[in-house]
Amino acid sequence: MAFNPLNWLLGLFSLDIGIDLGTANTLVNVRGKGIVINEPSWVAIDKRTRNSLKIGAAAKEMVGRTPANILAIRPLRDGVISEFDITRDMLEYFIGRAHEQTLSPLPRPRVVIGLPRGATEVEKRAVYDAAMAAGARQAFLIEEPTAAALGANLPISDVRGSMIVDIGGGTTEVAVFSMDSIVVSRSLRIAGDEMDQDIIAYIRNKYNLLIGERMSERIKIEIGSAYPLPKEKTMTVRGRNLVSGLPEAIEISSIEIREAISRSVKVIVDSVREAIDETPPEIIADLMETGLCLAGGGSQLQGLPERLMNELRMRVWVAEDPMTCVARGAGLILEDLDGNAKYLAGFERR
Repeated sequence: MAFNPLNWLLGLFSLDIGIDLGTANTLVNVRGKGIVINEPSWVAIDKRTRNSLKIGAAAKEMVGRTPANILAIRPLRDGVISEFDITRDMLEYFIGRAHEQTLSPLPRPRVVIGLPRGATEVEKRAVYDAAMAAGARQAFLIEEPTAAALGANLPISDVRGSMIVDIGGGTTEVAVFSMDSIVVSRSLRIAGDEMDQDIIAYIRNKYNLLIGERMSERIKIEIGSAYPLPKEKTMTVRGRNLVSGLPEAIEISSIEIREAISRSVKVIVDSVREAIDETPPEIIADLMETGLCLAGGGSQLQGLPERLMNELRMRVWVAEDPMTCVARGAGLILEDLDGNAKYLAGFERR
């Protein structure tokens, strides 16, 4: 990247932010300040004008409760933009919030955004364009597994191999690193959202009960598991009976929810197994010592480390504060933009 004296001077004083633009949540990491925003990636819009009315937590509160003229949506699906204008509004809102909280003298920041490794060039361009349209002075992209590994403090620049599995809302990213490069990777569009849909379908089919996305997510967080729990749990679930049309409450167990999400969990586990199967033997030997690191909100599913350890016969551990790994990794890039340029995924501008 060519040296630009003006950009260098502005960079000394600018608001530099790393963004995890997630399907489920958006996190903003400001250089020198840490994570200043962690809000749901929801936007409430006026159906007729398509104008954004509420963004983030306020919009998520409206899910399933809006009048006919208002629609609460997530403008990202499977980790990439599905609604460009609404994503731009959301980014502009979060960048503005970060600027207000940090009182930076320069309102136009440099931005590093994480996106799935499996994103196409068109999808990358959409993220870059949305960031620039939202007010960024410069925009840079980084692949999520790389950002997550940096945020989890994995020694990816070492000759010895390391491995991360980043499970978000829309995508699961699997990557094996050595010498600052990805040796083997998998990017699949099955993650937390798919599990939520599995739970909705299971309860509808077994109990004729219709529940919403918010209830499904609560069930997953409270009693969802990938492996038998030491003490199985139960939870009261409320919804609408599809036969009578009336409200109904049922008691459901963690055993049932484990069955409900078993297909999605199996796909994730099989993808990790396939990545390990393609990994060179010397790096496999390294991984046997260092273990496999889990990151992302989906890594907090109960029993997931135990399930992977049982299936893969290797140590599995969860990163510290796994949900913020991508945002922290994106922020680390800005500490030395020139030195970390090797990690960027294209469309960077200096």
